[in-house]
Amino acid sequence: MSIGTKLHHLTEGVLIAFDAIRANKVRAGLTILGIAIGVFVVTAMSAAVHGINAGVSSSLAAAGPNTFFITKWPAAITTCNGSADSCPWRRNPGLTVEETERLARLPSIEAVVAHLSTSASVRYRDRELPGAGINAYTEDWTEVDGGTIDPGRNFTRAENDNASHVVIINENMRERLFDEGEGVGQHISIDGAPYLVIGVYHPVANAFEGGNNSNAIVPLETARRRLNASTSWMDLTVKPVDGVRQDVAMDEVIAELRTVRGLKPAQENTFFVNTQEKLMELYNQVVGVFLLVMIVLSAIGLMVGGVGVVAIMMISVTERTREIGVRKALGATKATILWQFLVEAATLTLVGAVAGLAVGAVLTWMIRAFTPIQASIPPLAIVAALGASALTGIAFGMLPAARAAGLDPVEALRYE
Repeated sequence: MSIGTKLHHLTEGVLIAFDAIRANKVRAGLTILGIAIGVFVVTAMSAAVHGINAGVSSSLAAAGPNTFFITKWPAAITTCNGSADSCPWRRNPGLTVEETERLARLPSIEAVVAHLSTSASVRYRDRELPGAGINAYTEDWTEVDGGTIDPGRNFTRAENDNASHVVIINENMRERLFDEGEGVGQHISIDGAPYLVIGVYHPVANAFEGGNNSNAIVPLETARRRLNASTSWMDLTVKPVDGVRQDVAMDEVIAELRTVRGLKPAQENTFFVNTQEKLMELYNQVVGVFLLVMIVLSAIGLMVGGVGVVAIMMISVTERTREIGVRKALGATKATILWQFLVEAATLTLVGAVAGLAVGAVLTWMIRAFTPIQASIPPLAIVAALGASALTGIAFGMLPAARAAGLDPVEALRYE
């Protein structure tokens, strides 16, 4: 069969498929809907995961390639129910400000940023935000953060040491408290005490930065001494000096912390040192669950669409039995008939795939416009969606196509 003949049969099969859709709108619509749901799930979740991946990578990259993190908890998924046996790390002492200062004095370390979080009631005149998120840092936190402060400034070391009543608010809090006003230079109330707004913070866009929530940043000492924030769950971000390898800096930090805590050589660390690779590994484990759900849901949608393909194609074969007999009488081979019906089935599922991609694209735009996730549809996801839908059409269309190809031309011509 020449290329021209194949193209003719392909075009003919596509046109017949669209005629079948018009003639059997309900049946074809249900088939297309099943495929569209499966493709939509793949497209929407792929776009969201792709955007979240980009945001997480940007946040970690902003800290620097050699930066690592110290916590009292492990960077791993554990089955912790609160008991000592299931999560022994809960007995680890929390990191302290004194340990932070000791680590910062190491010659291989450029900066150590301490962080803890709490919540408080924030008010400006008659507007109140109960339970607003409060993040507290030491003054050099901007060295390991990819966000920006505009307008305004960061707090100074003196303001941190003196537990000054200064605060940096995010854009969401600024809008909810001041409408169109800038906010910088105004005083807001945090747990009943006045705080001077010195800046507006814009984080790196990702799903875990709370971009749609009202958050504020205060000096670490302010949170400890003025807001009674507990340091039990404080974490540290450690940035080595340029030119110092990460593993060398980590060894020095571990040795210093073990010395400060009086740990003997046989004792295990009472803290965890996590690299960006470890955090990304944990993140990928969590995302893997969503990807599994995505695959299952899309497979269900494709199965529903596939069953619809079988139904509509079997009906089409029955309705066109005489036509098939005429084509065979005129010399059409089994392969020609088989090809025609497989093209029809694949066209049905591809129409559903295009519909699913269109709806997924709209949802992707909405995610980008109304959330901090910079969602985008990976080209591979588009190819996979179209390919999977075409294969579904071919796989489920094989039975009716084989039935059509196997019809006896004499019996087919006699069919009423």
